[in-house]
Amino acid sequence: MSQRHVLFLCTGNSSRSIMAEAILNHLAPNRFVAFSAGSQAAGQVKPQALQCLERNHMSTAGLRSKSWNEFSGPDAPGMDFVITVCDQAAAEVCPVWPGQPLTAHWGVQEPAQAGQSAEQSVKAYWNAFMTLHRRIAILLSLPLEKLDRLTLQSELQRIGQS
Repeated sequence: MSQRHVLFLCTGNSSRSIMAEAILNHLAPNRFVAFSAGSQAAGQVKPQALQCLERNHMSTAGLRSKSWNEFSGPDAPGMDFVITVCDQAAAEVCPVWPGQPLTAHWGVQEPAQAGQSAEQSVKAYWNAFMTLHRRIAILLSLPLEKLDRLTLQSELQRIGQS
């Protein structure tokens, strides 16, 4: 079976979608290739997101904040799944993704809140990381090759509600 491509979307592509990309690429490098992007890419990854990944022994090499336009053109890799991880991106009108990927919303609370202490920030990033890790682990437990498209779509949506 060939690798499946997953695009994680968030508005700024600076924390949650970046962490999801790194987690999936770490947990299932032979089964999946994960990417991330944002509708209004911030242009840089939040240092706290990178620190959280590094504390969990995950590579941060090559992670960068990028526009979802990189994934909607004719030269972009075809996606099997497109998953939004923030409520704002889920509400936006997305580009038409080549290949008709399955889509789902896995809303995760924004870890970068103004006015938080350093301790609160570390906890917020840890919570976002753990939520994403748990949901990705559920995705990885699905017998993807045995599920029809409609069932798989339902399962993806169910994961986002867990």
